[in-house]
Amino acid sequence: MKRIFVIVGLASLLTTKVYAYDDGDFQIWNTENQEFKVNKESKITLEEEFRWGDDASDFYYHHYDAGFVYTLNKHLDLGINYRQVYEKKKGEFKEENRPHVNATLKYELYGFKLDDRNRIEYRHFDYQTDTWRYRNKFAVKFPWKLTRFEIQPYMADEIFVELEDGSLSRNRVYSGIGFTITKNIKGEVYYLLQSSKSSSQWVDSNVLGTKLKLVF
Repeated sequence: MKRIFVIVGLASLLTTKVYAYDDGDFQIWNTENQEFKVNKESKITLEEEFRWGDDASDFYYHHYDAGFVYTLNKHLDLGINYRQVYEKKKGEFKEENRPHVNATLKYELYGFKLDDRNRIEYRHFDYQTDTWRYRNKFAVKFPWKLTRFEIQPYMADEIFVELEDGSLSRNRVYSGIGFTITKNIKGEVYYLLQSSKSSSQWVDSNVLGTKLKLVF
């Protein structure tokens, strides 16, 4: 828990430059998820995400992600995924192949639901050297569900570490709400402060994000 507050404080002080956009750029991200239950312990997940930068005027990022998640017990989920990424660089979309494995620790404290997701990514490129990256996302869901839509606030912090040299390359701080539209349709709206390092400089992006999940 202490790490979250330290990183939040540091992120608010850092100034950076990412992509070709100005520091403090406003962006919109939209994510669509589907989950298909295989049995009580396992499910298949599909995800598609779109991102617009330069004050939400420039479409610069798109990914597809497919995975399999196995619930070992009530405290641990294990997953293996493959992600296809298309990101605009110097005006041209470049492709990245990104298999990743995940281990998510889940526990509850005084009604607060805590998730600690650990991810290892292998990033394959045709235009630059391949890399390995570690990501840790720590999320807290508050114990309140408001109105018939079960509106539930949450906060999260995610760090990105380049495994070649152990450097911190990105930090994301989330604040949002999740809600239930129907039994099989869930949604989220969130604000995200992203700080990314490039050429020894940092740049911030302010993101308004939406998510829609279909559960089968």
